[in-house]
Amino acid sequence: MQASSFSFPLHRRRFAAWLALGAASPLLPAHAAAPFPDKGRTIRIVLGLAAGGASDAQARFVANKLGEVLQTPVIVENRPGASFILATEEVIRSAPDGYTFMYAPSSVVAQNPQTLAQVRYDPFKDLTPISLGARGPLVLTVHASVPARTVQELVAYIKANPGKMSYASFGTGTSSHIYGEAFARQAGLDVVHVPYKGGADAAKDFLAGRVQYYFDAAPNAIQNTATGKVRMLAVAAPKRSPMLPDVPTMGEQGVSGVDMPSWLGFYGPARIPAPVVEKLNAALAQVLAMPATREFFRQGAYEAESSSPQQLADLTRATYDQWGDIIRKLGLVKQSQ
Repeated sequence: MQASSFSFPLHRRRFAAWLALGAASPLLPAHAAAPFPDKGRTIRIVLGLAAGGASDAQARFVANKLGEVLQTPVIVENRPGASFILATEEVIRSAPDGYTFMYAPSSVVAQNPQTLAQVRYDPFKDLTPISLGARGPLVLTVHASVPARTVQELVAYIKANPGKMSYASFGTGTSSHIYGEAFARQAGLDVVHVPYKGGADAAKDFLAGRVQYYFDAAPNAIQNTATGKVRMLAVAAPKRSPMLPDVPTMGEQGVSGVDMPSWLGFYGPARIPAPVVEKLNAALAQVLAMPATREFFRQGAYEAESSSPQQLADLTRATYDQWGDIIRKLGLVKQSQ
C-alpha cells in the first residue's frame, strides 16, 4: 500500500539518524538480530485508556488483523490513567525489539509534554514513530437534559447557570481538555473541568448527567447519541466530517480556534532497529488498507490511514508546534494531576 502523503516538509536526515541509532542498539546488535517476528512470541499494543472505549475497539480490531498478517499473537494491554503517561512510560521502558508499542492519540506526543508537569518523556527522543493509524474529529456533545441544540444555545444556557455546569475530558492536558478550555475562554463561560481516565469512564458519568457536555471522540459521540441521552452539537475540525455531514463545525457556529483535526498513531520505544520498524510499518499498512478495517473505523466516523515512519515523525512535529501555539495563546501552564 502506498503511504499517504502530507503537505509539510520531510526531515529525512533526522529520521535516518533516529533509525540508525536503533540499528546500533547494544540490546539488539546487528550481527545477532533474529528474524522478526519470532513466530509464537506475543506482540503487545499498549493503550493508555480503559477497555470499552472507541480507541480500545480500534486497537483490538487492528491487533486481531495484525496477528493474522504477522502470524504471531498480538494483544492489547490497557494501562489507563494519568492522561496516557503510564502507558507511554511502559512503552519507553520496554526493549526496543518491536514486540511492544502503543496506539496513542495525538495528545500523547503533542499536548501532554506541553501541559502536564508529570511528563518526563521527550516525544522526539524517547519514541519511535511506526505508522499513523486513524484520523477523525472530536465532537462537542451535550447531555439531553441540557436544553441546547446549537453551540449558541449552549453558551446562553451556561451563562444563565454560572458555575453550575461541568464538562468532561479524557484527562488533563488532552485534546478534549484543551478544546473545553478554549471554548470556555472564548465564550466567557464559568464551568468546571472534570478529567477522566478515558472515553469509557467519562461516558458513565456523562450518560448519567453528572457532567453536562464535552468534546468526545467521534466514535464515542455516535455511540452515546444512539442511547437518546446525548446530542451532537458540532465537530471540532476545519470542515464537516463526511461521516457526520449534518453536524456543523464549531466555526460555522461562531466559535473559532477549536478546529484542530485529531489522529492516532503507533509508536514504539526509541532505538528499534530499522528493519523491525519497516516490517511493522508494512504490516500495519496492510491491515489499515483492508476493506473490513476501513469499514469498522468509518462506522465510528474515523478514517483508517497509514503512513511511513517519516511521515508520522513530521506529523508529530507539526501537530506539536500547532498545539503549542494554541496553548501559549490560552496562557496555559503545566499542571499537576
